[in-house]
Amino acid sequence: MARLEPLAPDATPELQEQVQRFQKLLGYVPSTVLVMCRTPRFVKGLAQLASAVWDPASEVDPGLKRLVAYMCGRTHGSKYSMMHAAESAHAAGISIEKLNAVEDYRTSPLFTEAERVTLDFAIAGASQPNAVTDELFDRMKKHWTETQIVEITMVVAINGFLNRWNDTVAPPLEDEPKEFAKKHLKRQC
Repeated sequence: MARLEPLAPDATPELQEQVQRFQKLLGYVPSTVLVMCRTPRFVKGLAQLASAVWDPASEVDPGLKRLVAYMCGRTHGSKYSMMHAAESAHAAGISIEKLNAVEDYRTSPLFTEAERVTLDFAIAGASQPNAVTDELFDRMKKHWTETQIVEITMVVAINGFLNRWNDTVAPPLEDEPKEFAKKHLKRQC
């Protein structure tokens, strides 16, 4: 049950640009955003940060970034975030087969060595306390530039915030990610 109910999409006129951006991007407005609409300045700031993190001009593949978000949700145990990230990862080009193999990413032939270290990094960065070590960071540097590492770290960081927000506020899960998970994911959600 939601701890705070989402507002109607048109309840905050000053946020219509941000609300429509989500509608265009996802085909629906996440209920978590509609809960946040109670504080317009917050939604505007988060939208600006999210636009930078998910910028299609990124040096990191958008599908991999969404897979990192999915792994962060799994690490935090945030089902709301996991289902959103899984649906977004698939929309960004990650196959259903790969999503279902994520539990075995360290040994699955579906994952490259760069993806493996990145998912290790996502788990370590999403852990409490943070488990990123110098050795893990050095492994990241073998596959990624410093700019790419910053981009990947920002994905981990924004998802840490969103996972905690979503699990605290408990927004209702929308039908789209719920149906995606039921149809495509074996056991992760």
